[in-house]
Amino acid sequence: MQYRQFGQTQLQILSVAMGCWVVSGLTSLDVSVEDSLATPRATLDSGINFLDTAWSYGISGDLIARVFWEQVADVVIATKGGLDRTADGREFHAAAVSDLVRQCEGSLRRLRCERMHLYYLHAADPSISLAESAGATGELIQSGKVRFAGASNLSLVQLREFHAICPPTAVQPAYSMPQREIGADVLPWCLSEGISVCVYWPLMNGLLSARLSRDHVFSDGDGRKKYPMFQGEEWHRNQDLVDELRELASGLGISLTTLVVARTLQQSGVTAALCCAKQAWQISESAAAGDFRLAGDVMAAVERALSRRGAAQTQAAV
Repeated sequence: MQYRQFGQTQLQILSVAMGCWVVSGLTSLDVSVEDSLATPRATLDSGINFLDTAWSYGISGDLIARVFWEQVADVVIATKGGLDRTADGREFHAAAVSDLVRQCEGSLRRLRCERMHLYYLHAADPSISLAESAGATGELIQSGKVRFAGASNLSLVQLREFHAICPPTAVQPAYSMPQREIGADVLPWCLSEGISVCVYWPLMNGLLSARLSRDHVFSDGDGRKKYPMFQGEEWHRNQDLVDELRELASGLGISLTTLVVARTLQQSGVTAALCCAKQAWQISESAAAGDFRLAGDVMAAVERALSRRGAAQTQAAV
């Protein structure tokens, strides 16, 4: 297993982490409480010791606490503040000082712990200065509620502004094979600053796991249908890419998931890939990529496939 240093701390995390958005069931279909408890349990058996949640993920934190309350010392848990939800589930920005403190304290109660390993600003709040949000995060560290700061969904310009007030230990941007914008600026900057990069969507919300057929019809409650990558020509180009990658993975005797996650982890500057899962076998499959290294000719074959796919129309989660 590839355990890596977490920022400039003494913590060591597995290069594959579990993203706990899906187990909340907020925008994913067919999520059961039983599976949402069994899936985090499978992380320990798979060697995963890093879990990522957020205040806006609702019951996700409670589920983690139910699974890990006796083993909290064995895992690194990150949460996020700055987004909240209305009573009917609509998400909105809330990253003022009072919001971030309230959400942090609420997350601590949900997770049944006294101090958070990592607290990300989930996203910049257009109605609040980034300096205010960064300052609030720093104050939470000073108060002892949080060990380390993080920032998610920020541009390089915003990251530099955040860093000037509250240096982050880790950042969390979107990244997948077709969504590689951060490779031009965020990744090299974080590498030079000693900041860990924990990417979300390495499997493009399941598309790159080859479990969505070309004729798949998204249900109304499926949150993926709003993103360009699942629509029109972008959908078909992504399916063409999946066909090429599936053939490549088959020739190696590995799953497409292992190929995709392993390739992500071999990108310079990427510390960890956050892999979501509804069921235990899915997170175990993703974890297997932590043991696998792609040879140079395979990496080159992937790059050729991406070149044929062409530039993608992308959109981050926030």
